[in-house]
Amino acid sequence: MEEKVRNELKQLLQQEVVLATGCTEPGAVALCVAKACSILGSEPASIRLRLSKNVFKNAMGVGIPGTGMIGLPIAVAMAVTHGDPERGLEVLTMPALDVEDAKDWLKNNGDRIDIGVKESSDRLYIECCVEASGHSATAVIARRHTDFVFLGRDGEVLLEKALSLHEQADDSADPSRDCRQQVELSTRLVFDYATTAPIEELEFIRETVRYNAAASEWGLEGRGLHTGELLMREAHGDLVHEVVSRTVAASDARMDGCPMPVYSNSGSGNQGICCTLPPYYFGTLRGCSDERITRALVLNHLLSIYIKRGIGRLSALCGIVNASIANAAAFVYLSGGGYREVCFAIKNMINTLSGMVCDGAKPSCALKMASGVYSAYVCSLLACEGHVVDPTDGLSEDCVDCSIRNLGRLGREGMCTTDDCILDIMTHKGN
Repeated sequence: MEEKVRNELKQLLQQEVVLATGCTEPGAVALCVAKACSILGSEPASIRLRLSKNVFKNAMGVGIPGTGMIGLPIAVAMAVTHGDPERGLEVLTMPALDVEDAKDWLKNNGDRIDIGVKESSDRLYIECCVEASGHSATAVIARRHTDFVFLGRDGEVLLEKALSLHEQADDSADPSRDCRQQVELSTRLVFDYATTAPIEELEFIRETVRYNAAASEWGLEGRGLHTGELLMREAHGDLVHEVVSRTVAASDARMDGCPMPVYSNSGSGNQGICCTLPPYYFGTLRGCSDERITRALVLNHLLSIYIKRGIGRLSALCGIVNASIANAAAFVYLSGGGYREVCFAIKNMINTLSGMVCDGAKPSCALKMASGVYSAYVCSLLACEGHVVDPTDGLSEDCVDCSIRNLGRLGREGMCTTDDCILDIMTHKGN
C-alpha cells in the first residue's frame, strides 16, 4: 500500500477517534454554549438553544459527568460558569468545586435557559444564542460535534461556512478536514491497511485501550443499569461473557455520567467503547500477540468509520450496529480468519442487527451494546466455519461493499420518519 494512502487512513483515524468526556451530544451542546458565552464576553441573561431532533433525542436522558444529574440544563450551567471552548468535547471535565458552582447557578438561573427542537437539514445541528446588557452572540455547530459553522456578535458575522451540495447530501462531511473527502474507503482497503501497514504506524490506537478500559473498571463497580457488573458475576471465566461484561460496563459508566474521558469513534463515546474493548479483551483472553490485537483494533475502528460514513453521523439507526459489525470482523481476524471470512462476518451481521433503532443516549444503551457484541461473536463463529447468509437474504448481496451500502441507505433514507416517531414518543410519555 502506498505511503500516501497509509498516511491518509491514519489521519482519518486520528480525526474520528478522539477523547470525549460524557455523552457526546451534551458535550457538543456545552461546547456551543461555552463558545457563545466567550464571544459575548459576559454571563448571559438568556440562553436560547435550538437543536436538531437527533441531538435533542440523544441529550434528554443521559448522565452528565461528575454531577449525578441527567439532561441538558446542568450541562448548560457548567458551560456558562466554567466552560472553556478550547477544550472541545472535554469541556465538561472540571473539578468538583466547579460542578457545585454550576449546580448553584442552575438552581438560581434555570429559567434563563430555553431549549427546543429546530427543523434542520443537518441531523447534527446545535444553535446557541445568548444575550446580556443589550449585546448578543450566536454560535452554531453542524455536521460534526466540534465543527462551528457560524459565529456572530451583535449582528456581525465572525465566521460562516457554506455547505456545498455534496456536503449537504452527506452530513458526515467536513470541508476543513478534507482527508475525509479524499479517502475512498472499501472493506478491502480497510482490511489491507489494518493487517499490512508497518506496526509502528498503528501503535497510536493502543491509547484507546488505556482510557476506555479505565471507564470499564469504573462501571464494574456498579454504575448505570449495572449491566456489566451483573454479567460479570455470571461470567465464571467464560471468554465471551467476560468480553461482553467488560465492554458494557464502560457504557454503564459513560451513560451514568462517568467523569473520565473515553475515546469516541465518529462522534460517539459508546461507539468508541464498542470498537475498542471487544477486540482488546477478546484478543487478550485468547492469548493473541500485542501486534495482532493492535491490528484488530485498527480494523475495528476504521471499518466502523467506513460503515458509519454511509449511514450518517446521527441517524435513527443505533451506532452499535456499525461498531458491532466491525467487532465481528475483528473477532474473525483474532481467530485466524482472513479477508474472505471477514466479509462473511460483515454480511452475517448486516442481516442480524440492521433494525436496531436509536432511541436516545441513556443507561439502557448498555443492553444494546451487549446484544451487538454477542451477535458479533456468533456471526464471527459462523464466518470462520465458512458459513455466510445467502445474497438473496435481506440487505445482503454477493459484494460486501454493496451490502454495506444497503445498510447505509436503510439508516440514511429508510428510517427518516423513525426519528420523528421516536422523539414524539419520548416527549409525550404518559399523555
